[in-house]
Amino acid sequence: MRGVVFLGNRKLELRDFPDPTPGPGDVVVAMKASGMCGSDLHPYARPATPPRPWAWRRQWTVVAGHEPCGVVAERGRGVSEADAPTGQRVMIHHYKGCGRCKHCRVGWSQLCRQGIVVYGMTGHGGHAPFMSVPAYTLVPLPEPLGFAAGAAISCGTGTAYGALKRLDVSGRDTLAVFGQGPVGLSATMLGRAMGARVIAIDVAPERLALGREFGAEAVVNARETDPVAALRELTHGEGVEAALDCTGNPDARVAAVRSAATWGGSASSARATRRPSTSART
Repeated sequence: MRGVVFLGNRKLELRDFPDPTPGPGDVVVAMKASGMCGSDLHPYARPATPPRPWAWRRQWTVVAGHEPCGVVAERGRGVSEADAPTGQRVMIHHYKGCGRCKHCRVGWSQLCRQGIVVYGMTGHGGHAPFMSVPAYTLVPLPEPLGFAAGAAISCGTGTAYGALKRLDVSGRDTLAVFGQGPVGLSATMLGRAMGARVIAIDVAPERLALGREFGAEAVVNARETDPVAALRELTHGEGVEAALDCTGNPDARVAAVRSAATWGGSASSARATRRPSTSART
């Protein structure tokens, strides 16, 4: 099979790889969609010769793509038809840990201290016809959803959902979502579904329009107004109960922390922050 490899300096290459065969506990998934994440831009655009010779070396030899979605094509030893039916539509969780430690057992395999494989980064990813992964990384894709949606959900939407669960967002909250890209729009949609009043912040009018479509009650163009002041005005001077930064921009992260802090309070910089209160679980 042929797969995409990122070479750096905004170059990529189609290379030949052996068709994968499933080992014990593994399945081969035939790819139907493979997304491009913002983090993929790092290996794609990095210098071809990194400052540290060993940096990124593994990524020059693996198939890219950590947002894979497809159908089960083949099972390895120990994987039953009930575990992974042939032809089942699946998303793939793109981390592989030891599967036994406390982090892996509760679904946080990316924290595995035995070492992890990140598909598309340190292990073959989805930018190829086939991909071999452990059966436990599969998440069934419901029929109403297309494969492109499944590829987005398996990374970007899941990232937003995990952050909102950590923030414990509910109908008692006003939630500020900084950035209305794929992760931010997912957070806007899910935050609204969790009952929160959502305020969307971005610098692009078309993104703000999408934010409204996805459920934001109000939108703020951070290019035209101070977002913290706007959020104070929209919350009668109190600030929001929860804020989520989906931009990766340091200024937005600081604004997210400031917008969720009480007057006279303080908070450390974080991607997700919640205003201190007796009812909040942080």
